[in-house]
Amino acid sequence: MMEKEWLEPEIEDEEQGMFEHFRLTVDKGQAPMRIDKYMSAHLEDTSRHRIQLAIKQGYVRLGDKTAKANMIIRPDDVIRFVMPYRRRGVEILPQDIPLDIVYEDDDVLIVNKPAGMVVHPGHGHFDSTLINALAFHLGISQAADAEDERMGILVHRIDKDTSGLLAVAKNEEAQLVLAKQFFDHSIERRYEAVVWGDLKEDEGTIDTYIGRDPSDRLSFKVFDDPAKGRHAVTHYRVLERFGFVTRVECKLETGRTHQIRVHMSSIGHPIFGDERYGGKEIRKGTIYAKYRQFIQNCFEICPRQALHARTLGFEHPVTKKWLQFDSVLPADMTALLDKWRSYCKNMNVE
Repeated sequence: MMEKEWLEPEIEDEEQGMFEHFRLTVDKGQAPMRIDKYMSAHLEDTSRHRIQLAIKQGYVRLGDKTAKANMIIRPDDVIRFVMPYRRRGVEILPQDIPLDIVYEDDDVLIVNKPAGMVVHPGHGHFDSTLINALAFHLGISQAADAEDERMGILVHRIDKDTSGLLAVAKNEEAQLVLAKQFFDHSIERRYEAVVWGDLKEDEGTIDTYIGRDPSDRLSFKVFDDPAKGRHAVTHYRVLERFGFVTRVECKLETGRTHQIRVHMSSIGHPIFGDERYGGKEIRKGTIYAKYRQFIQNCFEICPRQALHARTLGFEHPVTKKWLQFDSVLPADMTALLDKWRSYCKNMNVE
């Protein structure tokens, strides 16, 4: 008997939501059998090759042990495993949308996503997404009932209005290996952001639990109680101070949905322009009309949360070589910073 222990939520956690969690209990009358063969017989839409890859990457446990493909299952054994989620039921329309490809080989592709582009179809966005563009670039066409499910190639994601680097797996093996690195928090991810206020310390760590906001199902918030959220750790470092706002680098130790946005807001420094978490209003500064107009001009220059996924590093799924990529700040954030530099110089703000 198989039961799905955890289902993808309406808004998935960036890490946990990329996986489906399962539990298999071996029937009492089952004859001894290799675990990979048994699993492939009970997962009708998953190939034995994919199961063997999952076992190789340590996704499968037999009882309290990490499974090996040649382990023998016996009656009443319990198999627990996670599998990187392969999206189904959404027709993927290949669209010729320009992509800023930073790196590509036979196994992985690194793309620099612009702000405003949705990563995957769904929730009111059924075309013009990053996946539609990737489908065209990779020559993949997928109908809702297609057996070729290679469009489950994204192993992480960033928000629509966040810009920056994303990793794409071009085959099944690369997907499982990269997904495991995200699951194990061994990926290097650094973001740049402009936040409201002047941070007291030059660097710090925010260590909380993040869960869905019970009063707003589209938002998340921090909790002290681990029962109400998932553990989330963000390390931040000040890069530049402008008195009323600060340019910071944020290094993710975990990757929860909206993590940086929620964490910075929770310490009283929401990301500039982030409407959902309090950054689209004047949080610091003067009461004068000239200042209010200056801030409005800043919002027009960068009409989204000022957050950019700048650095992405990981072990190549095949060569095992460490790869690291950096993306320059996009034009809107660069213009925003230039405007604040000019303001501080003219107003003698330190």
